[in-house]
This record gives sequence, structure tokens and C-alpha cells, in this order.
Amino acid sequence: MAIDLILGTAGHIDHGKTSLIRALTGTDPDRLPEEKRRGITIDIGFAHLDLGAYRLGIVDVPGHERFVRNMLAGATGMDLAMLVVAADDSIKPQTLEHLEILRLLKLPAGVIVLTKSDMVDAEWLDLVESEIRELVAGTFLESAPIVRTSIVRNSGFDELKSALRVAAERAAVARGQTDSNNPFRMAIDRVFTLAGHGTVVTGSVSSGSCATGDELHLEPGSIPVRVRGIENHDHSVERVVRGQRAAINLVGVHHEQVHRGHELATPGHLRSSRVLTVQFTLLPTAAHPLKSRQRVRLHVGTAEILASVMLLDRDRLEPGELGSLQLFLLQGAATTWGQPFVLRSESPVITIGGGRVLDPDAERLRRPDADTLEQVRSLSSDEPLVRAGAALFLAGFRDWRPDDWQRSAGITATAPVYDALKGRGDVIEIPLSPTRNWRGHRLVLDRLCDRIAAALETLHRQNPLRMTLDRSRVGSGFAYLPDPALFDAALERMRRAGRLRIVPNGITLAGQGPKLSANEQKLLTQIVDQYRAAGVEPPTVKELQAQTVKNQNAVPQLVSLAADDGQLVKINNDFYLHADVDREIREKLRPQLADQGLTVSQIRELLGTSRKYALPLCEHFDKVGFTRRLGDVRYLGS
Repeated sequence: MAIDLILGTAGHIDHGKTSLIRALTGTDPDRLPEEKRRGITIDIGFAHLDLGAYRLGIVDVPGHERFVRNMLAGATGMDLAMLVVAADDSIKPQTLEHLEILRLLKLPAGVIVLTKSDMVDAEWLDLVESEIRELVAGTFLESAPIVRTSIVRNSGFDELKSALRVAAERAAVARGQTDSNNPFRMAIDRVFTLAGHGTVVTGSVSSGSCATGDELHLEPGSIPVRVRGIENHDHSVERVVRGQRAAINLVGVHHEQVHRGHELATPGHLRSSRVLTVQFTLLPTAAHPLKSRQRVRLHVGTAEILASVMLLDRDRLEPGELGSLQLFLLQGAATTWGQPFVLRSESPVITIGGGRVLDPDAERLRRPDADTLEQVRSLSSDEPLVRAGAALFLAGFRDWRPDDWQRSAGITATAPVYDALKGRGDVIEIPLSPTRNWRGHRLVLDRLCDRIAAALETLHRQNPLRMTLDRSRVGSGFAYLPDPALFDAALERMRRAGRLRIVPNGITLAGQGPKLSANEQKLLTQIVDQYRAAGVEPPTVKELQAQTVKNQNAVPQLVSLAADDGQLVKINNDFYLHADVDREIREKLRPQLADQGLTVSQIRELLGTSRKYALPLCEHFDKVGFTRRLGDVRYLGS
């Protein structure tokens, strides 16, 4: 069975790329009237070549510097390249820029074609070949054959086909085995409408397969569409696969809603984002360093998007240097891990470098610490487990599922990777509801615990006389979490580690608590003793404060401290009981509550007190579940 690959052309304007393809395939890739009239390729053209074991979909790109953006759109999905140089003109500016772009796109193989070889003598041909060899030294074309061709003499084409077969074999090996069950993806490079058919889009299939009747999503926008029909090089087919050119007739979207730069994909596979974390190399020939907040033109897939730069690991990137950075896009882009891209300066518009996407759905990293930067670097690892762990860490608390690793880490066999990370404790699962779990990296929860500890330290400093802190007050500072269960899980994790203590009325960070002076400690002891002696008729906090001679302002906090410490029981804001008194009252009332129940009046009489104290006590017992009220009678609670 033949292997489908995408072959792209590259080279300076008027170096014979289109004529070469026409002679090689019998197809004229120039399709626009203006291209026919002017004799230059303005937009992308297409043809195909059958080499037996390999079928090449050929993308002819424009060579004029004004149309490099179209060249970049056509470069999407290339498996191998054909660098074209005219023998009578040798190396020109767009030859250099196209070669740099091909290098940045990390192509594995290619062929160099010397056109118009009939127009110069043999000595000149040898000189041009020498210049080309010097140019491609150190690139993926360093050992590529240089094939001399002439359309006038109809020479060199058999040699060129043989060279393309060898390059195609190398490209196929580099691509590895492809699974048609992988998610479908195709970057759109052309959109048009046909009477009676509607919207038609074309592109190079970069992943999976697509068949007539399939439901797909158009990104950005997650627009659902259905495949009405498919053509591959002007022939109707039922299915197209990775490495083929396709024209797809879509149902469900108007052609004006679709543009070059959009992507067709299996539903759920792609996700649009306006923040990308990337690995980037600034070209050695760049005129200036790259700095944060610099505006650039991002070319990724078939899209061109204005973006601004934020360097993550340094203040500036010098020519020739590799660095990690984030791109903030003016509009969303649907990308995947490892996807190559090119950056061009905003003005003047020249290529300045390129790289590959590390995090296609990134959160803005404000002043990332060393641990976060290490996780970013780990996204470029060759080890799937390392990449998977880093992608999971950078997903933070967002909704995540193992299949997301296809997009975020380039991993297709996600189940064994998930089991391996879970087995070594890097993956944590927290129930959010009976049917939904949060899955995240252990370090993400640990960092949340550290932030909670820092918040508790601050609150302890602000409330030096409180033993415990209000749990809801602490939790309000973490309302950004997608579910309160995550905050609760972090507290429990801290409790198990001995980092905090959880009591019914609050939480306390280990090693924190009131630092009382000798006078405050003495007053605390007096307050607790006074509540013990008062029994069922204690003073209110205000009454207690009025009775105190020294440190009156400290009385409310000391009372609260004693309650936090379990020495007092809070009945309401003004009414506290000594803990021993509370236990004695419960034991006294329990038998009759369990038997026939008691009214407030009966409780008042049993305790020998007034309604002033009995009523709030009964309401407190109802609230904590010690009693349950039916009408005017209270019974022992559950």
C-alpha cells in the first residue's frame, strides 16, 4: 500500500518552481487568472506525483518576498521539501529565507533541484552547485542530492523522481507509524463555494483520517460541521488520510465564516487558546535581540496572527539563542504540542526565528519560579512520562482528562502513561461529586497547601490572640478554585502531614497561636475560672468586660481564644459556658430527652435557671444536633 506524503517547494521568484512541477506531474499548479497573466505564483498551488511506493501531494508556494506569508501557509504539513534554485541566477534572498523557514519547520528530508541548467555552461553549473553546498551546510539538506534539470531539454526528471523516492523513504521513516484512528486534523489553506454544494475547504491532512458523513469541529470556535463529500486531487473519494491533500465539502457553516488559518478536527481534539508557551530559537542572522513585549507575527498552521512576546527565563534573547517564552495572541489559535511555528517581525516583515509549541493551551505565567520553569523545559523531553507529568502540572486546577495528552504532550497511548504516573503518586484524584473527579498533579496540590499555609500565617499575625481561624474566612481567599472540594482536600492533606489542626469551629496552623503576655495569661485563667463558677448563668462578654479592671480590650479575644481551645463552649455571640458545665447539662437532660422529651419550661426547671438562659441554650442544642424540636417539645437528637 502506497504511503502518502506532502512535498513542498521552496525557492526564489522566477526560479522555475511551477514549471518544474508542471513538467514533473503534468499538472499546472497555478490556478488564479492573475498568476497566469503575470507568470508568477501568488498563492499556493497543488499537484500530485505517484512514485509507486509513495504518493506525493505537492504544494507549490510563491517565491516573491511579498508572498512569504502564503509560502508559510503552504508549508503546513510538509513531510519533505524540494529547494529550487535557477542555474542562471544562483542563490537569491528568498532562497535564503525559504531555507531558513524549512529549517525552522524541522523537515527531515529533501531534494535540491537546479533548474534552467541548459542556460549556462558546465563550469558555471559547478560554481552554482558549490555555492548551494556551502549554503545548505549544517542543514537537513546538507547531504541532499542536487539534481540538474532542464525543461527545454526535458532532462533530469527521471533522476529527480529517483531522488524524491529516496527522500520520501527518509521522510516516511522519520514520521514513523501513523494510526488512522488518531484524531483527524487539517489546517485550511483555501475556502470557496460551489453552486449546489456550498462551502468547500482544502488543506493537507496532518493527522488521522476523515470520511464522508463524519462530524467534525471547525476551530477556533468549535463550530460543528458535517462532511458532505471529499476530493483528493480532483477525484471523489470516501476517505482521506494523513499525508493527503483534501478538498472537503462541509455542511453546517457558511463559507464566509471560514478563513485560511482555521482547522478542521475531530470534536474535542483541538482547543483554541490565546496564550502559547513555546520553545523558540532566534535566528543567528537576526538584526536585534528579542525582548519581552515585542510584537511579532506568528505563523502556525495556515494562520498568521499578531502576538506579543514574554520571555520566561531571561531578559532578552540574543541572536542564535534558544529560550522559553510565551506568546499572547491577538486572536485564538488551535495548536498541539510539538507543532512547529515561525515568527516574523511586525515591521519590517522579515523572518526572525521559529520553534515548536510546548503548551498549546497555556495559562499566563507571571514571574514563574524555578520549579515552574523546570516543568516548562520538561515539556521538550523525549520521555513521554516526563512530558505527561509536566503537561499535567501546567494544567493546574483546570478540568482535565487523560485524552488531553494527545494535544498537550503528543502522547497517543495515554492509559499506560496515566497508570504509571498514578502508581508513583504524581497523579491525584479528588472526588468533586458522585460522578466527577478532579485529576491533577501532586505538586499542584502541594503548592496550594503552601499558599494556604502562607495565608494562615498572615491571619495568625493579624489575630495574635486567636487560637483558631474561621475556616470560611480563609476559604474566601481561594474562591478562584473551580470547586470548594479542592480547598477541603488541601486542608485534609495538610492535617495528615501535621501542618495544621482542624476543629469544629476553625483551623490552626501548626506552631501558630496566641503569644500571651504574663498579664494576659493570668486574665485568661481568671476568665475561665469565672465561667466555671458561674455554672448555667454565666455573664455576657460585655458584662465580663465591665467587671475587668485591667486589659478590658483583651477580654473578647481571650474569651474567643478559650472557646477555640475547647475550655469554653460558644452558645451565641454573648453567651458562653464552661466546657465542664456544658457536659454536666447534657448528662442531666439526656435521660428525659430520650424518654418523653422536654419543653423549654421543663428544661428551665430542671436546670434551676431562668428563661433568659434556658432559651438560648435550647436553640444552641437544636443547632448542634443534641436535640431535635417537634412543636414545643425537644427530644434527644441523633
